[in-house]
Parts: sequence; structure tokens; C-alpha cells
Amino acid sequence: MTSDATMSADPERQVASDQSFIKISGHDPRSVEMGRNDRVGVLDIGSNSVRLVVYDNAGRSPIPVFNEKALCGLGRGVSETGLLPSDGMASAVMNIDRFSQIARAMRVRRLDVVATSAVRDAENGPGFVEQIEQQLQHPVRVIDGAEEARLAALGVLSAFPDADGVVGDLGGGSLELIDVGSNTLGAKGLGAHVTMPVGPLRLGLVASGQRRKFTQIIDRHLDTAAWLKSLNGRTLFAVGGAWRSIAKAHMSIVQHPIEVIHGYTVSRDTFSEFLTDLGQMSSKAIRSIDGVSRRRADTLPTAALVLQRVLLRGKPKDVKFSAFGLREGCLYDHLNAEQRAQDPLLQAGAEIARETNRFSPHPETIFGWLEPLFPNMDRADDRLIRALCMLSDIGWSEHPSYRGEHAFLRVLRMPVAGLDHADRVFLGLGVLARYSGGVNLREAEKVTSLLPEERRDLAIRVGLALRLCLTLSGGATNLLRRTRIRPHADGFELALTGDAMMLMGDVVERRVASLSQALGQPILITERKVKARKAAS
Repeated sequence: MTSDATMSADPERQVASDQSFIKISGHDPRSVEMGRNDRVGVLDIGSNSVRLVVYDNAGRSPIPVFNEKALCGLGRGVSETGLLPSDGMASAVMNIDRFSQIARAMRVRRLDVVATSAVRDAENGPGFVEQIEQQLQHPVRVIDGAEEARLAALGVLSAFPDADGVVGDLGGGSLELIDVGSNTLGAKGLGAHVTMPVGPLRLGLVASGQRRKFTQIIDRHLDTAAWLKSLNGRTLFAVGGAWRSIAKAHMSIVQHPIEVIHGYTVSRDTFSEFLTDLGQMSSKAIRSIDGVSRRRADTLPTAALVLQRVLLRGKPKDVKFSAFGLREGCLYDHLNAEQRAQDPLLQAGAEIARETNRFSPHPETIFGWLEPLFPNMDRADDRLIRALCMLSDIGWSEHPSYRGEHAFLRVLRMPVAGLDHADRVFLGLGVLARYSGGVNLREAEKVTSLLPEERRDLAIRVGLALRLCLTLSGGATNLLRRTRIRPHADGFELALTGDAMMLMGDVVERRVASLSQALGQPILITERKVKARKAAS
């Protein structure tokens, strides 16, 4: 056993122990002022796993800098015994101690600690919480089903601000369903909700001959949510580790070219057939699917059955998987109205621009310069093109031979919210064209089918416009003030002031020709006259 003297002799542990977290008030979680670069964390004590996620900042688009889970199985057997299992509690205590030390060493400024279904339902849950609070020297918030649904919905809304449908969050012990979007009523845009005890650890494994029994149990609970019929024709936003594992399995089987789960979208009809097949597979067969955790394999048929019954009852047009859920909802819950209104993609893009650009080119200057080339942009195009302007210098430090490839892959796989897979391809192709003058790359060929042809063409045209813009100015975008591109006759005119004519050269002329060909319209280069100002009398 380690003595107290030995513990205090460890300087790293001593520093970590001296770093205390802000204690979150249960009444007003927004009462704590946070700096833009203050790290925040969420310790989620769930029915199946205990997970710590540390984020780089407390703003609108935080990026995880640490994300680790331990499958402790706190909810296993609770429905039969009414108690948290002793081995699960021991595992949770051990891992929470590790997570606590890590969070303090990372100087996490604010830590939310939340416990969900298993802890709130077990008779020995209060005693376990008391033990954890003494261990952490920090309060643990045991949330009820309604609060769990609300936080999961906030997490989805933080990632997809225009979400319209139902959020379904399947944990080990329970399923939360909550209506979100423009058609819902209530505070913060959240509508009807329900929590039901149909998590895989609560129901158990779908064994041979028990499928009908499990189906009846799930349907009986779904009967309490008559409002679920409002999901018809909308989107089910699927949250939770088990459902994300199902998404991984589907992506592997159909050989989907992007491995990012967040934003993965499948039509209901296609997915219902897959869920039927998955529910009939053995654990051994499920374990053989690439990307599926061996420890999740046993529970996937149960999780698949729950999802299938929700789809049958709600009849959504599609299922969209979200990596953002309860934990991100905790972060979003701390934001004020102004911060919530910010676009998560554009906030992340602005941060990337600050960190990667050579000469701090102003994205708004770039956007304003190329905007006349793309009249009548709708809102979706506007935000994606603005994001491309922010990402347009992301590859400058790479070797010239690999700038296009590296920039494409980095943008395609960015850990940011506000994107579905088609959006990722649009941004990736745009930045690839910006650096390479085209999209002839094997990795790009794998994903182009996810984007309609007209959207691919638009992404390439924007990329070529950025290529011209940043070549013309050398990346020092203050020079763009001496140039202007605008509609002219049957094409466009690139007008330059007298001294800016010296910016022209062979490379720039080739960029002009490439953009002209992509637009299918000529670009005339002219010298713009600037009227001399009259001297003050």
C-alpha cells in the first residue's frame, strides 16, 4: 500500500491534486465566467460506460483533446437485483480516479459530472454517488430521464442547429426520445419527450426465441409516446454508443468511403432491412465486422431491435447519426443566447484560420472578392463557401507536392460540427481544387459519389476562384483591395488598379484561364482607373 508520505513526494501528483475544479451550481450552470481558451470537461457516468471528455475551450465549437471510456457495466443486472453490481462499482471507482487525475493535470477549468439511468434507478445509487463525490471532491449530478433527454437534444442541436425531427439517445439502461425543431413547442425549442427502460443492459440479450417477447416489451413502452407519429417524414437523430456501433457496422458492410460517424445519414427503408439482418446475426458474425467493438457485439442485436421498432412506429424519412449528445449538451447548456446562435462550422473555421494562416488573411475579404462569381447563393452555399474561405490557407506549410492531398484529407475528416458527409466532400473538393487546380486524387475519387454533380462542379469552381485569389495576392489579402472581379457582358471582368497590374504574371494568367474554363465564361482583365481626390481648399 502506498503511504501518504510517498504520495506527497510525487510532484506531478501534488500539482494535480492542488488543481481544483469549479463546482457547478445545480441551479444556474451559466453562473461561472469562462475564458475563451479555458479547458472544460464532462465526466459521464453511464449505465454501460464511464467516459471523460476534455475539450479545448468552452466556446461554440469545442474540439476534444482527450476522450476515453471504460466499459464498467454499472447497469448490468439492475433490473433484476435493484443494485449496482459490486464489480461494476469497483471498476467505475478505479477509472474515475484515473480520469480525475488526468483532468486536473490538464488544468480543466470546469468539470460537469453527471450520472444517468443505472445510478438513478439503483437502491445503492445514493451511496455510490456519495463515494464518488468524496473521491472527486466535486458534486455529482444525478439526472432524471427528462433532463437526460433535454441534454441529449441540446447536444444534437449544438451540432445541427437546424435539426428538425426526434432525437433518440439509447444508453445501456434507457432510451430517451425528444422532439426538436421548428415544429416543436416549449423552452429552447424542445418539445415532447419520454424516457423508457429499454437499454440493452436493462432488456438483456436477444436470445433465440425471445425476439417476440422483447418486441412486445419495447412496443409497450413506445405506446406511451403517441406523439412519436410526428416523426413521420422527418429525421431521427440517433445518439448513443450502441447505435453508433450499428452505424459503424453499416458503413463497413456498404463500404462507405468516409469513416466519420457524425452526420452519417441513411434512408429509413435501407436501414430497416439492415437492422433485420443485424438482429439475426450471431455475436461471432457481428464481431467479424470491421470497426465494431468486440465488447459491443453481444448487445447490438438488442440495440438494433429497439431502433427498428422506433423506425417502424415513427416512420422518419431517414436516420442521421450524431456524435454529439449528452456530453456536448452539457457544454451547450452553459452558453448564452448569443453564443448558441453562432454557426458551429464557421466558428471552428475561424479558429482554424487563426491558427494556420500565414499572413492572417481575412476570410471576409476573400469572400467579398469572390462573391460576385457566385450570385444568388442560398444559405447552405453561403456558409460552405465562407468556410472554404476560412480554410483556404490550411495547407501552406506542407510540401508543395502534397499540399492538395493533405489539405483535402484534413478538411474531409475535421472533428467539427455543423457538417454532414456531403458537406465534408464539398469542402474537401474545394480545398483540393484550391491547391491542385483540380480534383484528380484517388482519395477524392472514393467520395465524389456522395455529392451530386452540380455540387461537385460548384465546389471545384469555388476552389479555383480561391486559387486565383490567393495566387494574385500571394496570400497577403490586403492586396485584393486593388482588384475587383465582377460580371461583365457575357462573362466576368477582373479589374486592377494601375499599380496592381504588376501583380499579373504567367502563373496568374493560367489561374484566370482555369477559372474561366470551369465557369464556362470568359474573364476579361482590365485596368481600373481610380479617380484622384481633390485636394482640400
